[in-house]
Amino acid sequence: MMRKLLLLFFVFTGIIASQGQTTSPFGNVVLTSNSGNTQVQVKQNGELHVNVAPNDALKFKEDGFVHYSDFGAKGDGKTDDIHAIAGTHAFANQQNLSVKANNGASYYIGGKDRTAYIQTNTDFGTATFIIDDKDVENIKASVFIVISNLKPFKLEGITSLKKNQKKINAKLTGPSLINVTNDNVRHYIRYGLNQDNGSAQTDIFLVDENGKVDMDAPIIWDFENITEITALPIDKETLTIKGGRFVTIANQAESKYNYYSRNITVRRSNVIIDGLEHRVTDEGDRGAPYGGFLSIRNCANVTVKNTVLTGHKTYKTIGSVGKPVSMGTYDILVGHALNVSFINCSQTNDIDDGTYWGIMGSNYCKNLLFDNCTFSRFDAHKGVANATIRNSTLGHMGINAIGSGTFLVENSTLRGRSLVNLRSDYGSTWQGELIIKDCTFVPNGGDKSNATLISGSYSGQHDFGYTAYMPEKITIENLHIDDSNHTDDYKGPTIFSNFNSKKTDESYQEKFPNVITKKVILKNVSTASGKEISVSSNKFMFKDVKVITK
Repeated sequence: MMRKLLLLFFVFTGIIASQGQTTSPFGNVVLTSNSGNTQVQVKQNGELHVNVAPNDALKFKEDGFVHYSDFGAKGDGKTDDIHAIAGTHAFANQQNLSVKANNGASYYIGGKDRTAYIQTNTDFGTATFIIDDKDVENIKASVFIVISNLKPFKLEGITSLKKNQKKINAKLTGPSLINVTNDNVRHYIRYGLNQDNGSAQTDIFLVDENGKVDMDAPIIWDFENITEITALPIDKETLTIKGGRFVTIANQAESKYNYYSRNITVRRSNVIIDGLEHRVTDEGDRGAPYGGFLSIRNCANVTVKNTVLTGHKTYKTIGSVGKPVSMGTYDILVGHALNVSFINCSQTNDIDDGTYWGIMGSNYCKNLLFDNCTFSRFDAHKGVANATIRNSTLGHMGINAIGSGTFLVENSTLRGRSLVNLRSDYGSTWQGELIIKDCTFVPNGGDKSNATLISGSYSGQHDFGYTAYMPEKITIENLHIDDSNHTDDYKGPTIFSNFNSKKTDESYQEKFPNVITKKVILKNVSTASGKEISVSSNKFMFKDVKVITK
């Protein structure tokens, strides 16, 4: 009896404040431990009140986990269970308990403005989560946010940074993510139908407790001034999320750039997501785009594996220059994140079906990996530093990227319009090296087309906020080009597309010249058509590229 009394005391240490309750730091949740039943209630002010009966608390502590049903979730596919789910996680977070869905349950999640915050290992098991987006109070509110207890803080005394700087002057409690911004400089000034005025210069990198920079994810810009710099300590323990069958009932909102974030957002470092499934139903004639069912940002060392996701239907709207554009809409969105891996993942819809947008987008990332994945697209909008695609198949939207460092594509099949597309809306820039090894390229998914390996365009008349580079060195080894279904006037594959059809002699003047590739190494490149590969249809622009055939 004494043991149980002592255990009860320790169970509620940290939960009960002097008034018999405490407030969770996330989600406007009040935890109490009064007598009576364990239950979750919503007050008029929107606060979630979670009362845990003492005997239940003792059992939960002894078990080491809680179920959603322990906090009132019905799991019948009809009752809105979001408050019970959020309450379950709030208590589990306080007591460092794992959370388990009830196997076979079907949790309906309606449009209420409520987020469940995950800070402990969670097993969704074989449960189904039905997320109904037809009538939503707050489209920006995630359903789940995986978040750390550790808080970011401002760094003092650092007023500038240099590209590839090896150490910053900071003493920290442990490894940390550093976020830095200079509002006085604009980068990624977009060109085209979605043109904009760019974004503030920013970077994210890892340091140890002494401020030593992890050079596998280096500082990629010179910062002459810094308007904000913060450090976010990294959790030492790995948090694991397993299982779960998620179904989004798609929104029917107006087709305009008003992104839905009814998703799982990861904002904590050292996370594994394993065995999750996400499907989308009820996509109609119109709909607003999605900002990623898996949204990974401001974190490092995240692995998604054995996971099945779904591409979203493409809708059109009017872009920033007043012309119709197709809206990007994603099931994967990664931003300000380092060392993010997708391993043995796929999507439910046909990767060659152009009615669905490319499944993945990213911004401001370093060290992205696809390994044994079958997806419709890899994409880096506002730059990736170092990326690897291996043992994978990419569909109709292929590889679209700008960035720096090394881009390695190995033992993969590429079915896009080009082998690699350097995004023209951001200057078709890659400052570094491109390596293609042991791959098959099927242009345009096998539909009639002409084969180009590296596509993009650059007029030299637009300021993107930085000097644009083409890959300094390109190595292509053991590549087979299945160009059997080509046009009648096809002369054979080209290494580069015609990046600037107006640049045909020295008279063409560029306001913002780019830096052209110096060297291309070709080894064992074959074609189904039997035609030879050439540099480009624009012979003048690429006249100084050295092509070495081995």
